[in-house]
Amino acid sequence: MRRRILTFFLAILLLFSINPCQAKAVGTSAAAAILVDADSGRVLYDQNADARMLIASTTKIMTALVAIREGNLSDVVTVKREATLTEGSSMYLKEGEQLTLETLLYGLMLCSGNDAAVAIADHVGGSQKGFVKLMNETARELGLEATSFANPNGLDAEDHYSTARDMAKLACAAVRNETLLRIASTQSVTIGGRTMTNHNKLLRYVDGCLGLKTGYTRAAGRTLVSCAERRGQRLVAVTLQDGNDWADHEALYDYGFSTYPAHRAAVLGKVLCQAPVKNGLRASIPLVAAESFSWPLAEGETLDMTVELDTPLTAPVSAGRRAGEAVFSLNGREVGRIGLLCGEAVPPKLDSAMAVLKRGRLFSNED
Repeated sequence: MRRRILTFFLAILLLFSINPCQAKAVGTSAAAAILVDADSGRVLYDQNADARMLIASTTKIMTALVAIREGNLSDVVTVKREATLTEGSSMYLKEGEQLTLETLLYGLMLCSGNDAAVAIADHVGGSQKGFVKLMNETARELGLEATSFANPNGLDAEDHYSTARDMAKLACAAVRNETLLRIASTQSVTIGGRTMTNHNKLLRYVDGCLGLKTGYTRAAGRTLVSCAERRGQRLVAVTLQDGNDWADHEALYDYGFSTYPAHRAAVLGKVLCQAPVKNGLRASIPLVAAESFSWPLAEGETLDMTVELDTPLTAPVSAGRRAGEAVFSLNGREVGRIGLLCGEAVPPKLDSAMAVLKRGRLFSNED
């Protein structure tokens, strides 16, 4: 049986003070590209974002995410001969060498080591095949519907592909992983007897860049997935087959941060609205946000908020009790919702309590 939902419109229009900004046109040299607000998932720019493409070493974002989830950073990995024979970019592993999984992850993300990817896959997945299975399972979990992995390093294969949109979803999940973000944002590190420098030039000349991953094969061209943060807002950019990717990512971030600044619609624990209470000492009660919610808004855009109560509130009401949800909409389309909690306790009206007492006295035996 569906729960009864009482929806009431509080006539609340969340009007945000938007700093005037001149909307700028933006474009890229990429065959496919996308710019996404990492927290809300709002797409701020897209270009051929659903085309199936080769992704080269940006694959290693998924390799790192699976390895961190399934492995232990302090694990000691013995390098097998197969890893040392892997073609392409390398951290120059030697057969029989013993390194921690954490060291291999730095080699994977900073040096783009294809040898590191194979060593990680063998250790965490038991084999490359077993690890690739974990990669594809994680892809389904994250909703990457147009993605297929055939190896842990991104070497070209017929059944190894993704889209700009799916890679942005992957990047949004990756930057929520503190360990992965720490490694991907490192410019240079000395660990396990090696000094490694990150191939991602954006870390050095784009304000607030948090890294992620570069990639290249002759067939895929230059691929790049990155993330940047400014004033608490994180954006993710993806370009596939782009010969001018450094400049394109810089331009995308300048456009995104200036045109779509994030606005806090709700802050955890803060009062969002008042709701009516029946038979209470007070006629209304403050409802507070059970979580924070933000959404990027361009100049002239506003969010509407309506409140859906689970049931009408009737005293007594306890503080902290769930009351319903706040629903946020942009141009009539729902963009998010958060839970609402009662901000205060509301006891029943005194006259109700007095009536009970009077009835008790009326029938007493004091006479």
